[in-house]
Amino acid sequence: MAWARFSSLDGGIIEASGIDAVTSDIDDVTSGFWAVVITFEGAFTAVRMPSVARHPSPTPAVGWTGVEGEWTGSLDDTAYVEGVEEVRERIARGTVYQVNVCRVLSCSVGPEMSIRALGGVLAQGNPAPYAATIDIPEAALEIACASPEAYLERRGRTVRSSPIKGTAPTVEEMLPKDYAENVMIVDLVRNDLQHVCRPGTVRVDDLCRVEQHPGLVHLVSDVSGELRDGASWRELLDASFPPGSVSGTPKHTALQAIADLEPVPRGPYCGAIGWIDADRDEALLAVGIRTFWVERGAAGGGGGKLRFGTGAGITWGSDAMGELHETELKAKRLMALASGRVRPATRG
Repeated sequence: MAWARFSSLDGGIIEASGIDAVTSDIDDVTSGFWAVVITFEGAFTAVRMPSVARHPSPTPAVGWTGVEGEWTGSLDDTAYVEGVEEVRERIARGTVYQVNVCRVLSCSVGPEMSIRALGGVLAQGNPAPYAATIDIPEAALEIACASPEAYLERRGRTVRSSPIKGTAPTVEEMLPKDYAENVMIVDLVRNDLQHVCRPGTVRVDDLCRVEQHPGLVHLVSDVSGELRDGASWRELLDASFPPGSVSGTPKHTALQAIADLEPVPRGPYCGAIGWIDADRDEALLAVGIRTFWVERGAAGGGGGKLRFGTGAGITWGSDAMGELHETELKAKRLMALASGRVRPATRG
């Protein structure tokens, strides 16, 4: 049966099951509870799920033994470093100020691979505020997400985005470049929301606060606003997608750089993953980072590829090897969990 588990707006858990409808059109999302995935390239999939339960966060059952086989990357170390230098050259020419450059890692998996089990391992071993596990093979959605970043939270007419920029092992190791990077993206997100919010309501509620996560720290900011009367979901997504923190600024030239430098599509990685409750006028869409997803053959149900993405934001102040190491830092713990090399900590 189709099944999904999400973080809720109040810090609890939402579990949903069943399928009432599947759509690729945001305008169809007018009633009911929907699991939502938007790929970085903009493909929209929503599944209306009739059975919904909300409760405090449980300790997920874990039955994960780890994937076997070799992980391969869409960009090797040399290619990634060259990509960083290319972005710096574009910055020097004045065509862009910041670009998020990513690579996608892949490993072969068999038909028995369980995304639910992997989601449980991530929930225990790498707890995240915007976690999601979606197991809906009928809609080609098998995703385990441990995202620390909110793309859009919605409560009625109030919307909030919490971009992450700046990553280091400890706060003492944050660089001036990390703070500058965060401020640039905050300005981009403010501009995005101003297109759909009432004049004067878009504000920065928190700037460059430090958040602790397993194995690293992030700089996080909060930007919120009040939607103008009549603003639709389509207008909100058109104004703000893809998330600025995983694209760059200016967004249109950053997206061109990504298309030039990255050899494979990102898919749900760096897109949006979460839920919309149209009846309550609430939603929580995470930025699809720290995310695994399965791509199976056209017939479905067989073996396929388990994929995982990792990247870093490049500015003029970037050091190419430092950015490469940031991608490794972000991936290290989650890849170890997926491979069964790290046992999730027990809670008691």
